[in-house]
Formats: sequence, structure tokens, C-alpha cells
Amino acid sequence: MTISTITSTELIFLVFRYLQESGLTHASFVLGYEAGIHNFAIDGNLVPPDALVTLVQKGPKQMDNTPSSQSLACEISSSEVTILEGHGSEIFACAWSPAGSLLASGSGDSTARIWKVPDGPSCKDVQILPSNVHILKHFKGRANEKCKDVTTLDWNDGGSLLATGCYDGQARVWSPDGELRSTLAKHEGAIFSLKWNKKGDFLLSGSVDKTTIVWDTNTWECKQQFKFHSAPIFDIDWKNNCTFASCSADNMIYVCKVGETCPLKAFSGHKAEVNAAKWDPTQTLLASCSDDGTAKIWSLKEDKYLHDFRDHSKEIYTIRWRPIGPCTNTSNQVLATASYDSTIKLWDIEHGHLLCSLNGHKDAVYSIAFSPNGEYLASGALDRSLHIWSIKEGRLVKTYQGPGGIFEVCWNREGDKVAACFSDKMLFLNNIITVMDFRM
Repeated sequence: MTISTITSTELIFLVFRYLQESGLTHASFVLGYEAGIHNFAIDGNLVPPDALVTLVQKGPKQMDNTPSSQSLACEISSSEVTILEGHGSEIFACAWSPAGSLLASGSGDSTARIWKVPDGPSCKDVQILPSNVHILKHFKGRANEKCKDVTTLDWNDGGSLLATGCYDGQARVWSPDGELRSTLAKHEGAIFSLKWNKKGDFLLSGSVDKTTIVWDTNTWECKQQFKFHSAPIFDIDWKNNCTFASCSADNMIYVCKVGETCPLKAFSGHKAEVNAAKWDPTQTLLASCSDDGTAKIWSLKEDKYLHDFRDHSKEIYTIRWRPIGPCTNTSNQVLATASYDSTIKLWDIEHGHLLCSLNGHKDAVYSIAFSPNGEYLASGALDRSLHIWSIKEGRLVKTYQGPGGIFEVCWNREGDKVAACFSDKMLFLNNIITVMDFRM
């Protein structure tokens, strides 16, 4: 496509997309309705972000062909990934240890596993010896899989302990070599979220029983139980070593402090269950996302949200803040949101507007993760694809097609390996974890 050969239909679609990306929802709707965009034989997933601007800026001499964001990406072959096999059911969670090359995973097969991933290039021929896999069994005797799903896990800051949350309502703490250190039993429902504070003296858990519990890691006893929510709790996040946020199916977000009997803040504004709540890297702003299709930004200094992002067309499942690194600064805060509408959107928090929409998935996006330096974003969706995006360019740079939907993606500490959990409910053998190298 060049400026001299672009058709009127293509030009209308590029203008339509430009209006959408600029947040001019009403204008884009009017244009789309009047022009009959839905009848155009153009696949919107193949049009990269800012395509109209790029076309105009480059002009006819440089723009001989405008490839799609996917055609620009490097396809990662199966020979370039290490496959971790062994789980017998869906794999819900994975997390790299901050201390090294250990990767933890949690599954519906009633186990978590700790894998020692070999150093060096990833490839299909890499073998993980049995001695390099620790199986953390969440049952004694015969398993009751309906109440033993390992739903969440988190390493402490030093990588010396792994906490797992289970559908049976118990949290368990393990050593890196798979030794059970403690079982924390006080919740009366499944644990869906688990998080260490940075200091490591508290472990926070959130449950279907509508409560959060702060556990004292010196005694492994309940330090305090918070009972403010009126529905299951979906996510929790520490602001600092003693203050945290929790969000719930009751549409509410509470900010609580250890030792206080009342919430510091009760944020209301979402019209449906709140799926995730995350503090920004400076620990001053809180982002939330909901089944109401919006993401919101909150401050402890205000009762009402600072920003209300409404560009997604379906539920927003998860959010992530871009980390602050050598290539970023605190005045350029960026939030990523992932939705059932198959898109990921990047938001400029300072100005409160959409930076770009990353369009490439063909089904609900369940997991996103920024690289440690903040330059790239990995995403996993039910369309069985792992995508890696350049944040600076707003385009897809690498992609991998796996055997099932992806529930979680994560980067290692160095930012040179990406792990993804692939699960297929219909095919027993397709519940695997893949590890691939990332270098640009």
C-alpha cells in the first residue's frame, strides 16, 4: 500500500482506526456507521497501530508496502523453546524466582512444581531431569481435584520461599527444594490471590470467603483478618510493607493497613466485579479493572477516581504497570490493560489518554507482563498465541503459537527468558509450560 495506490475504502478504514485510537469514540462510530465499515473486506487485526500517521509521515518514497503488525513479527518455532511437561491438568500460574533460574507453576492437578531451568539457549531438545523438578503435592493420599487446584503462587523477595494458594482454602509455604515449611489454615473458601510484602515479614492472602488475611511469617500465625468485602476477593496488592489494596466481586476496592480496624479508603465507582488492583511503581497511584469494561486510576488523596478509561469493548481481565527502568521515568507512567475484546491497550497516566491499542490476538487476553526494563510486553490469550510487543514502537516483534490457551506469562529477572502456561481442557497432553529466549 502506498499513498498513490491506496483505495478509498482503505483510506476510510485508516481514518476510522485513527479516530478509535485517538479516543474519539463518537466520531469513529458515526464514520463507521455512515461508511458501512462492517461490510469492508478488511481484517482490522492486520492493521498496525498508528497506520494512518505512519503512512502520511513516510510518504510514497519510503512506504512501498505497509505490512501488518503480525507480518513484522518474528515467528518463534517450536525448536526454539524448552517444553516443561508433567502437569496433568490446566496450569493456572507460573512465576520465576527472583533469585535465579527456578520457575514455579501451579495446576489443577493438585500440585505445584518448581523447575530448575538450565542456563543457556532454550530449545526443544533441552531435557529437565527428574532431580531438577520438585513436585509440591497439595493432598495426602487420594486427591480430590475439585478442592485442590493450585490457583495462585508467589515467591518472596529473596526467592528463599514460595507461597501457594489452593482451592481448599489453605496457603502453603515451601522451600526452593520443595520442602513444606508451613500450612496456613484459616480461610473458609478458595484462595485466589497471594502476595508477600517486600520486607518478607507478612504474607497476604485473599479468598472467596470475602476476607483477606495478613500472616506473620515469623510465627506463621494470623496477624489480622480483614472482613470488609461482601463478595469473593479476586486480587490483592501491597502498597508498602504494611498497607495493601483488595478488590472484589462486590465492585469495591478497599485500602487497608495492618493494625488498623477500618479501611484507609473505600473506592467505589466500578459497575461490576473488580478483577485486579495494582499499585504503580512509585506506590502513589492504584489502578483497577473490571467486568464493566473500564480501568480506573485512584489516589489516596481523592475519594473519586482520577481517570476512567473506557476504550475496551468487553471485560478487562488484568492490568500491569510499566516498570521504572533506565528507559522510563516517573513522569511517563504507563498502564497496560488486557481484555476479553482481544486487545491490549497502553495508557498515558499523566495525561489520561490512550497511547495505542495492540491488536493481534483473536481471543480473550488473560495475561500480560512487562519485561524488567519496561521496553517490551508479553501477552498470552485463549487464541493459543504468545505475543511480545515493542512498547516504543507499539508493534508486535515476536510471536509463538502453542498447543492451548494461555493463562499466564512471566519474564525472568534478567529479562532474557519468557515462560508461558499452555492448557487445553480437551487434550490431556497439552498442559505444558514453554520457556523461550528473548533477545532483540
